[in-house]
Amino acid sequence: MGVGNLKALFKPKTEQPEHSQATTPERADSTLEKDNGIIDDSPVKYLTWRSFILGVVVSMGGFIFGYSTGQISGFTTMNDFKIRFAERQPNGEYTFSNVRNGLIVGLLSIGTMIGALVAAPIADRIGRKFSISFWSLVHIVGIIVQMATEDKWYQVAMGRWVAGLGVGALSSVVPMYQSEASPRQVRGAMVSAFQLFVAFGIFISYIINFGTESINSTASWRITMGIGFAWPLILGVGTLFLPESPRFAYRHGRINEAREVMCKLYGVGPNHRTVVQEMKDIKDKLDEERAAGQAAWHEIFTGPRMFYRTILGIALQSLQQLTGANFIFYYGNSIFTSTGISNSYITQIILGAVNFGMTLPGLYVVEHFGRRKSLMVGAAWMAICFFIWASVGHFSLNIEDPQQTPKAGAAMIVFTCFFIVGFATTWGPIVWSICSEMYPSRYRAVCIGIATASNWTWNFLISFFTPFISGAIDFAYGYVFAACCVAGVFIVFFFVNETQGRTLEEVDTMYVLHVIPWKSSSWEPPQDIIRDIQGRPDSQDNAKSKSEGRTEHGEGLARDNREQETREIRE
Repeated sequence: MGVGNLKALFKPKTEQPEHSQATTPERADSTLEKDNGIIDDSPVKYLTWRSFILGVVVSMGGFIFGYSTGQISGFTTMNDFKIRFAERQPNGEYTFSNVRNGLIVGLLSIGTMIGALVAAPIADRIGRKFSISFWSLVHIVGIIVQMATEDKWYQVAMGRWVAGLGVGALSSVVPMYQSEASPRQVRGAMVSAFQLFVAFGIFISYIINFGTESINSTASWRITMGIGFAWPLILGVGTLFLPESPRFAYRHGRINEAREVMCKLYGVGPNHRTVVQEMKDIKDKLDEERAAGQAAWHEIFTGPRMFYRTILGIALQSLQQLTGANFIFYYGNSIFTSTGISNSYITQIILGAVNFGMTLPGLYVVEHFGRRKSLMVGAAWMAICFFIWASVGHFSLNIEDPQQTPKAGAAMIVFTCFFIVGFATTWGPIVWSICSEMYPSRYRAVCIGIATASNWTWNFLISFFTPFISGAIDFAYGYVFAACCVAGVFIVFFFVNETQGRTLEEVDTMYVLHVIPWKSSSWEPPQDIIRDIQGRPDSQDNAKSKSEGRTEHGEGLARDNREQETREIRE
């Protein structure tokens, strides 16, 4: 499909005059009242072509993430790359010191951490879609810096840092854009598609590395880098022809644009109950935020239940790294060389294929088994795999001569695959979904940026310190990741609410009302909060109390009122 057709796909039926786009809150009220005249209750399509295309194009940001992550593990074992950038030993061999290896691998993560933090104010100012195009361009600049060097290892490291700025910003803005634009019945799957493309990017980088590693020239690594130009170009140009997030458009007074986009993505008319009610929920939340005044930076900690959610997002994104997945992907070649595999690139391809293949059913899991149960089962599964992996590697594998213990090496590869199955179906995709859902629009960009930055901080720490730790305790390092997976089970059980099938506005209400996490699956919102995608009638009698109640929340709901409302909900 050409970009012209893509643009036409989302083009509103009628062009709106420029002055009609700037709509005041009072005018928004009249617009919503007009739509309430004749309500369409026809069934909503589960997935439309427009929402599918939007999800696929924007998820290319995940592909860039995965491709950048996966390619470096192949570079550090290529002969030409080592001759140019590694250190020559007295015996004539070229090897990377732990510091140099850690910097080349890890500086990408430092860039991504910074990119994730600075992406939020830019996305709030110029919009989600234009931010995605801008950061795609930044990533391309980083690739150019890497490819331009002949023998300067620090230029490769700095190029990865610049490329990381783009990757980090995209890993923050893309899930945010997907969560704000996606129909709620497929929101979890569409945001999780980001992780699917991460896995796909890792897999493709492994295949290309395998095809070029035998070349005795700079082409062995420059081909892989050069192909990396394609992905940000597809994302940066393609996003320009997609619509802006309807929630961003609404918050900036472009009411008609928001409605048109929502109708296109849901595949219904402007008078459909789903569109009318979701627009009403967006307006009520916006009115609540305006009543509270302009948000100061510290409100991400002092706002209604925001300290709880900000810390929870940081914890979940940190734990996604501390499951040990990127330890496997960054150092896969080195790990399996030590188990006696003659060509560890083949093993990497196998692991990449498992990761990508099992992320596909992960899109089904997130929408049909819920976020909480999936994360707890996944964390327990990964903990068991890492306990076995670490025990076999530490106690049974002959590290000095792995060929003497082939069964131990085979067992480690098998349980690595089992681990990846658990990660790819649960913690890989679902954490992105939860973190994109649980923040109100007022703080969403900043909070997602902070949570994503914590992910990349741990990404750097693991990539930089792994050579040192593995050198000291070998495969017993796996016990650390196993313990983190066990901690993940308890954190999810005690702190994470079930958000499956709920609008972003309902999710915000759940946290503000202190809904108990282990009872959140059966929580029923107040009658005036719309919850049925098929169009169950709203309680019009409670419209006034709903507006007043949410305004109180925006101004900082008093504790006694909040506790009373919580008791009513539980009853």
